[in-house]
Amino acid sequence: MLTILLLTMRLFFKDPLFDAQLIRAMNHVYYNGADVGECITTASRIKEKDTESWYTEWNKTAERLYAEAKASEKAGHRVSAGEAYLKASNYYRTSYIFLYHSSPDSRLKINYGKQKEAFQKACVLLNYQAEAITIPYGNTNLPGYFLKVDSTDVPRPTIIITGGYDCSAEELYFFSAAAALKRGYNCVIYDGPGQGGALIEQGLCSRPDWENVVTPVVDYLLTRKEIKPECIALMGISFGGYLAPRAVTREHRISACIADPAQSDLYEAIQTRMPSFLLKYLQSNNSFKQKIANSILNSVIKNPVKGWSLRRGLFVHGVNTVKDYINISRQYNIKGIINNIKCPVLVCDAENDEIAAFAKEIYDSLSCTKAYIKFTNAEGAGEHCEDGNRSLFNQRAFDWLDEVYNNK
Repeated sequence: MLTILLLTMRLFFKDPLFDAQLIRAMNHVYYNGADVGECITTASRIKEKDTESWYTEWNKTAERLYAEAKASEKAGHRVSAGEAYLKASNYYRTSYIFLYHSSPDSRLKINYGKQKEAFQKACVLLNYQAEAITIPYGNTNLPGYFLKVDSTDVPRPTIIITGGYDCSAEELYFFSAAAALKRGYNCVIYDGPGQGGALIEQGLCSRPDWENVVTPVVDYLLTRKEIKPECIALMGISFGGYLAPRAVTREHRISACIADPAQSDLYEAIQTRMPSFLLKYLQSNNSFKQKIANSILNSVIKNPVKGWSLRRGLFVHGVNTVKDYINISRQYNIKGIINNIKCPVLVCDAENDEIAAFAKEIYDSLSCTKAYIKFTNAEGAGEHCEDGNRSLFNQRAFDWLDEVYNNK
């Protein structure tokens, strides 16, 4: 019974979660990942709170754009094809967002693959300096991309971008990688455990000690001549706002960190979004109370919309019950080690984002060089991850990073 994010700016749907995901898809129009008319027309065909309708209509739009891209490519129209593939990638991703489940629908893996393929086709046709990479990680590899400002091997400041629960490496391009490239930063976008292809194709579930994920990424970067080793930054988006600060408590080769929104304690966040009696019953030694809690939560999980957040949590963390999810959430906590962070940190907050509830508290507890930015509804940037005005986030975040690296 975790509450869902509420929007101050209602765009189309009465249901706030549907509307939030619509704004997320439209948010990517800034870097050619969507068109407003296509998104609104698709939304008009979707039934309220009907996740099957959501999948069907977004998939239909994605398939149409993919077919148009293919036709343009065959006719030799590279730019038209590339732009259509880019939008198709975003629409395929949007289509499968509600399919996250501990026993995932086969369509999740299929459309994840389609969004990845469409993105890679777009990069080739639009002559992006985007190289698909595999980052050595334990006994396997993490998928990602190394994006360069241009075709030269000039060493440049480089930013690693980490997503959250349901983001893919490809979507990170639209969020902030394209903005980084325009400002002269090379960029790594990747899927770590519990994210994108690492989760959907390899079954790698999330882990709390994200330094053991970022360290292999930094190791990889240091094999490349296009980077400045003293200028490697890390940005965390959505739940990445916990993962990135956690990583820099141990990985000190990172010289700047951006947390959007900053988070430090997953269990505390769950406490603020789950009714207190339900949390107590679930963790009680009283079997009757546990039975009541499980009955309520099982009912919520079965709800296509209200249960989405819990189903997603079970899938990402590789657990079968809400109790297991809550227990594992206690490991996602950096409060006792936050003073290990040595690099400059930008703490981001958004007025209407309940996930950012503790951002200012985190900022106050940091002992390193730090800055704090609160994005507001009046700016059109008050939603989760500044959806609706992501360009404002990129403007302010990269201006801050420019100043951090000014003398390096």
